[in-house]
Amino acid sequence: MMGAITVDDKLFEEVDQIIDRYAGEETPLLCILQDLNAKFGYLPQPVLQRVSKKLGVPASKVYGVATFYSFLETRPVGKYVIRVCKSTPCHVRGATDVIKILKKELGIKEGETTRDGLFTLEVTSCLGVCGVAPAMMINETTYGNLSEGRIREILALYRQ
Repeated sequence: MMGAITVDDKLFEEVDQIIDRYAGEETPLLCILQDLNAKFGYLPQPVLQRVSKKLGVPASKVYGVATFYSFLETRPVGKYVIRVCKSTPCHVRGATDVIKILKKELGIKEGETTRDGLFTLEVTSCLGVCGVAPAMMINETTYGNLSEGRIREILALYRQ
């Protein structure tokens, strides 16, 4: 799990460097937030405030974008973020069971992170892979046609 971010001049220098990369772009907010999320593992409040101030964009808009997209985090998360799709095709093909199995295997509820900081479990409205429902993503890797055995195999890969 990414620890708490210390607010100091170095933090703001790093944030400013990322923002400055997009100087001249017409609407750089989402790209900046993606880069900052990749750098820090999530988007701490002081970072969002710095983006707002530096871009001259209302804090409510910055926070709105940061919380709209499921691939952006506004709180510390585990090393591996598991996103389970609960779209209609995934629901019909067993997403509820996938969530139940993951909760049992990880010992956490939706939105929580395991004590060792390895996994965070989230549910998302769609992953766009309906052809292999039920599906989940672990960070950037998508897994489909999930069964209880397959889920255990996948988790074992990440626990090594």
